[in-house]
Amino acid sequence: MQTSATPPAAAPKTYRVKSFGCQMNVYDGDRMAELLAEQGIAPAPEGQDADLVVLNTCHIREKAAEKVYSDIGRLRREDGSSPLIAVAGCVAQAEGDEIMARAPAVKMVVGPQAYHRLPEMIRAASSGQRVTDTDMPAETKFDALPRRKRSGPTAFLTVQEGCDKFCTYCVVPYTRGAEVSRPHAALIDEALRLVDAGAREITLLGQNVNAWTGENAKGHTVGLDGLVRELAAIPDLARIRYTTSHPNDMTQGLIDAHGEVDKLMPFLHLPVQAGNDRVLKAMNRSHTTASYLEILDRVRAVRPDIALSGDFIVGFPGETDAEFEDTLKLVDAVGYAQCFSFKYSPRPGTPAATMGDQVPVSVMDERLQRLQSALNRDQYAFNTATVGKVCDVLVERKGKHPGQWLGKSPWLQSVHFTGEAEVGQLVRFEITSAGPNSLGAVPLAAEVA
Repeated sequence: MQTSATPPAAAPKTYRVKSFGCQMNVYDGDRMAELLAEQGIAPAPEGQDADLVVLNTCHIREKAAEKVYSDIGRLRREDGSSPLIAVAGCVAQAEGDEIMARAPAVKMVVGPQAYHRLPEMIRAASSGQRVTDTDMPAETKFDALPRRKRSGPTAFLTVQEGCDKFCTYCVVPYTRGAEVSRPHAALIDEALRLVDAGAREITLLGQNVNAWTGENAKGHTVGLDGLVRELAAIPDLARIRYTTSHPNDMTQGLIDAHGEVDKLMPFLHLPVQAGNDRVLKAMNRSHTTASYLEILDRVRAVRPDIALSGDFIVGFPGETDAEFEDTLKLVDAVGYAQCFSFKYSPRPGTPAATMGDQVPVSVMDERLQRLQSALNRDQYAFNTATVGKVCDVLVERKGKHPGQWLGKSPWLQSVHFTGEAEVGQLVRFEITSAGPNSLGAVPLAAEVA
């Protein structure tokens, strides 16, 4: 931990955590909020300034660092003062020293593996110190975090962090560290607490979530499929999901679980990134288009109604027009239900950032538009094919209109309906209409077990 002196500030009484990017950041943001609450710091009321603001950053998106500085500037109050500001997450890990140099208003910089030390950092910052902690300690932060006490109908549970794959475009191995699996017993305990607090659906999270491995209560080494099967035995847990997966870790046991575990939802997010083998090799992806499609075939063989999702990067250095056309062919072959697509942007310190033959932005823009058009087409087609199906919807919250409710289908589609309901109910519906991004439905029965 590094410190420097600044004028002292009053100890914060209220906080606000603003998380950007991936679902793991949402999980981390929730855990930081729980940690602050344990210290007697309350969430700031809506519309009121907070004494402490934590910007929980993501380094995946383009110009991530510059957006952090914009957010810091917006926190300045009319009288010229600022709240106690902490920058957390992956941008903090990668660029902590520069943040401290460029943004005097920032009093704390804390990496994603060190946020369990926020309380002592806040005490130091309140006494007039500026504090940086981007260590990746050997002891796990999860052991130092408070036990889960609150949950909504859906909850995230981080089971694995870090990455050993070293894709040439990605900063995760440098900001999150090596692959680490949380202990099996700790995950079962946290899941039980989330369910006791009201969670009906748990999404297991990891940079490479299907690389998780651990020793169960019988002393046997199990993979993610073994963890899923044990979680499915929790009576009041109705649904299980997981993200994000890597093709290299998609075991047959996990594939079989999709056909054998009813609580494991028929949805698989399996990023491919590109549809051309030369580009995949340059990205240091360990799969080919053929091996990727073969995995999808095996999943569909055990769960024919599976909804498939993925990630794509267009304009990777050296990608030709013909190689991009291969990506469009792959999209046509798969028929994704959902997808995320991005223009390549260099990340400092990654091998791809120094590669020659960088693709012009105008070319990337045109390719991204064509790719997104194809993906939107397929998402709408998948939604349309759902019309007439009967399925259970997990009610998550009220909608914008009187009497309207919103929930999720088994295939992770947003579903809206009007009628009597309660948050956390599983209600049987017939899907009656489909749009590009959501479904309409009418209820058929009361809550199911």
